[in-house]
Amino acid sequence: MTLLGRVRRTVFGISFEEARVERRGFHSSGVLVSTRLERIGTEFLSGYHAALEEASCGVLGLRLNETVAAEYRGFAFEGAAMALSLLDYLRFRRRCFREFLAGPGEPHTYMLHVGVGWAIARLPWVRRRLDGALNSLDPLLRWLAVDGYGFHEGYFHSNQAIRQQAIPRAVTGYTQHAFDQGLGRSLWLVEGMDPERVSTTIAAFPGFRQADLWAGAGLASAYAGGSDWASLSRLRELSGYQAPACAQGAAFAAEARRRAGNPVEHCDLACQSICGMSAEQAAAIARNEMRQLPPDGVIPAYEIWRRRVQQRLVKAHDRIPV
Repeated sequence: MTLLGRVRRTVFGISFEEARVERRGFHSSGVLVSTRLERIGTEFLSGYHAALEEASCGVLGLRLNETVAAEYRGFAFEGAAMALSLLDYLRFRRRCFREFLAGPGEPHTYMLHVGVGWAIARLPWVRRRLDGALNSLDPLLRWLAVDGYGFHEGYFHSNQAIRQQAIPRAVTGYTQHAFDQGLGRSLWLVEGMDPERVSTTIAAFPGFRQADLWAGAGLASAYAGGSDWASLSRLRELSGYQAPACAQGAAFAAEARRRAGNPVEHCDLACQSICGMSAEQAAAIARNEMRQLPPDGVIPAYEIWRRRVQQRLVKAHDRIPV
C-alpha cells in the first residue's frame, strides 16, 4: 500500500463494524442468515478499501479477482466503484471510475453503476444535483446508480427510508422508480431474507411504490441468495399481482451474474422458483430485451427495458399472473 493509499484509507475508511447485523438492526432468523448478511457487507467494504489503497486500476482488479470468492466478487467490485466515484467527485483523482469500468471492472458493469449510487448518497452536494451526476453515466445504466442510492438509504437509514417511507428531496419523477427498486433490494437484507417480513413491509407502502419494491426484492433474492426453494416460492406467491416485477428483478440478477462470470446455484434456484426457468434462460431474456431500445423519451429506455422483460416472463411462464 502506498503512502497516499494509507492516507485515503485513514480519511475515508469505513469500519467493518458497520456490516454487523446487530449494528444495523437487521432482522435475523439464525446464525446462517446473520453470517451471510455480514459476509456480503464485509466483502463490499473489502472492495471499497482496496480501491482506496491501490494506485492503479489494473492492480485493483487483479487484487479483487484473486482475493474475493467468485460468489461475493460482485459486492467487492460494487464497493470499489463507490470508492473510485468518491475520489472522482472529491477531485482526489480524475476519471477513476471510468478507467476502472473500461478495464477490469467491465464484466461487473451493472454492479459498478450501483456502486456509484453509494457515493452519491454520501455527498450532499452531489445528491442535490442528482440529474447532473446521472448525465455523466451510461444513458441506460445510469438508473442503476439511483438504485444504489436507494439501497444505501435502506441499508444505513432503514428507520427513515423503510419505516417512515421517506423519499429524498432530489428523488422526483422517474428517479423514484429506480430508487425504490434499490430500496426493495435492501429489504431482502434488512428483513433477514425472510419472505413474510419482506411482503409485510412492502404492503405498508403506497400502492404506486410496491411494484418497484418487489422488483428489488426479487433481484436481491436471486443475487444475494440466503433462501431455499420453499422460501423463494413463498416470495413469488406473496408478490401476488406484482409477480412479474419480482421475476424481472430475478432476471436482472441472473444477467448481472452471467456477464460477470460468477453464476451461483442460489441464483438458478431463485430463477427456477420465481421466473419458472433457469438463470441462464432468465438472463437471456434480460439481455435480449435490452437490444434496440428507443432513446429516452417521456418513458426512459431503462423502464421500457424493465417492462419488456416483465412481459416476456409472463408469456414464457403462464403461472406468473399479469
